[in-house]
Amino acid sequence: MARGVIVLALLTLLSSCNSKEDAVRHELGLVYNVLRDVDIDNYEVYAMDLDGSNKKNITDLYPVDWTYYSYEDTLYFISDRGTCKRCYFLYKSNFKGEDVQKVSELELADSWMSSRKDGTELIVKPKLITENTFYILDQKGNIINRLETELAYAADPLFVNDGEQVVFRGGKTVGKHIDGFDEELYIMDSDGSNLKQLTHYPEEDGSAGKYGYRAGAPKLNPTENFVTYQSKQDGKYSLYATTLDGSKTWKLTENSQNEGWHDWSPDGKWLAIELFDDQQSQFHIGLMNWETKEMEVLTDDTFKYQQAPNFIWKSRD
Repeated sequence: MARGVIVLALLTLLSSCNSKEDAVRHELGLVYNVLRDVDIDNYEVYAMDLDGSNKKNITDLYPVDWTYYSYEDTLYFISDRGTCKRCYFLYKSNFKGEDVQKVSELELADSWMSSRKDGTELIVKPKLITENTFYILDQKGNIINRLETELAYAADPLFVNDGEQVVFRGGKTVGKHIDGFDEELYIMDSDGSNLKQLTHYPEEDGSAGKYGYRAGAPKLNPTENFVTYQSKQDGKYSLYATTLDGSKTWKLTENSQNEGWHDWSPDGKWLAIELFDDQQSQFHIGLMNWETKEMEVLTDDTFKYQQAPNFIWKSRD
């Protein structure tokens, strides 16, 4: 009798855990970028459920709209709407593309971003003559602080350690077109001090060439507290990880396809990945269960370029 009660309790607990996981998956969505029209260079932001259903163009204009970041139920995207081509400004909306608002009059570079202090402060890369600067903005788009790195180039800033530090992609020249760029991930304090190199691309590996990613935009695993990034090594783009002190670096996944820009779900249980073939003839969005490593491709071949997924809550409780 006691054994039956224990078994029933375990089954009830397991069912409860599965129900919670299903509920989280139902409440979360993905937003990602699509090249809708090659001829006019028209990029749009699309949204879908985590099972790949209900795909929708949520920006639906004819300039460049591109999302790099979401916080809770707020989608942030850069756009050149109403201005010169590739002159980017920051906008926000919800999962459905409703209530679009311009966040700031500050022109931005084409770069990933992140936030701290419950989403009240954003770190961005402005469009400046200098290539090594980040700004921290408040919710109204006002500049709170300016961070100068000690490198010639810096992009894709990511707050870590509760916003006390910033991980970013850096280079030793102002761009990849100049010899000696040597792209890696770096970490510094949020006042710009104590710069430290985190990653070290294998010296014997020339796979990335001059223009491929040695270390792509960093993302933080929110529960295990390590940083992930794409890197072209051994002739293929894969995801790699590093601890925040740089003491350990490892290959994160073993997918047969190339892996690029990606994002972690808020609970760390799901990993959304941009997948593509060697010729980069087709890009898909995949969803990996981090515990089981099972991968599900969520997109079809309607569009060639489907990239840079990030998680977003469909609505606020």
